[in-house]
Amino acid sequence: MKILVPVKRVVDYNIKVRVKSDGTGIDIKNVKMSMNPFDEIAVEEAVRLKEAGIATEVIAVSAGVPLCQETLRTALAIGADRAILIETQEELQPLTVAKLLNKLVIRERPKLVILGKQAIDDDSNQTGQMLAALAGWSQATFASKVTIKGSFAIVAREIDGGTETLLLTLPAVVTTDLRLNEPRYITLPNIIKAKKKPLEHITPKTLGVTVEIRLKTLKVAEPHKRGMGIKVPDIAMLVDKLRNEEKVL
Repeated sequence: MKILVPVKRVVDYNIKVRVKSDGTGIDIKNVKMSMNPFDEIAVEEAVRLKEAGIATEVIAVSAGVPLCQETLRTALAIGADRAILIETQEELQPLTVAKLLNKLVIRERPKLVILGKQAIDDDSNQTGQMLAALAGWSQATFASKVTIKGSFAIVAREIDGGTETLLLTLPAVVTTDLRLNEPRYITLPNIIKAKKKPLEHITPKTLGVTVEIRLKTLKVAEPHKRGMGIKVPDIAMLVDKLRNEEKVL
């Protein structure tokens, strides 16, 4: 079984982002970038399936600027076998990414596509669902456990108040949640091996996809700063302030 794992290059989750002075977006100049944490979990899960003898090949794919090669090399160091970079300087939105991935699905014919439930930069949580719709495949989102049995995938997913277990017919699309696994530490020997693994460069035009901008960001603003807390002498005063000042009761 072949597994396709899309990964995205985002601002490192440890970095506090800054909004541009004109409010048009986030300033990413001289900022550390890394693989989207949810996608890192997806790569780890795919590699574990290969190590268990269930998968025969793990293919990492990313779309974006040439620097996305670094993200793909990280996926290769975790254990992916080869990588594909869909190189473009244009802004990529969820539907376009889903169309690009669908073209790769047709070309590579994987039995499973596993990716992060969302990217930590735009928080769209759309690409996996859109890909499943375009491909006409089964899907399971927010996976906390994935088990492959023959031509089926058993996926436990987190819902409000508990978990839900789904039985999917392969091929399928699965999006990962935080509790699925803990990605391994990447060792130096694996980083060196990753440099020798194949990394293919293609473009959206190669796949026959036109990059379209369907969403326009009107303004990006920092959240309001929280004021200092106050102490109240008793419950009655607390209720009074919540009701009359904060208007939450």
